[in-house]
Amino acid sequence: MPDIQRDETGSKGRYTLVIDGHEAEMTYSRLSDTMLIIDHTGVPDALRGKGAGVALVTRAVEDARAGGYKLVPLCPFAHAQFDRHPEWADVKG
Repeated sequence: MPDIQRDETGSKGRYTLVIDGHEAEMTYSRLSDTMLIIDHTGVPDALRGKGAGVALVTRAVEDARAGGYKLVPLCPFAHAQFDRHPEWADVKG
């Protein structure tokens, strides 16, 4: 599993993943204690097709399950991943 970092300040947060010096990120906004909105996923061209974006969304899903909260995939990439993974429906808000 890749080393994904999570940083949160106030109502904003992000997940980051660095591979070969290139950083992919997924940002979110905290709507409440029980809901996060995934608002952006950015993957540099050097990491496209290597699963970096999917790894970030997967980590958010794992954290949501562990923390008992829901995710709103507003970002088109995250939304597409939720469509591809019906097993994540339990954390979709």
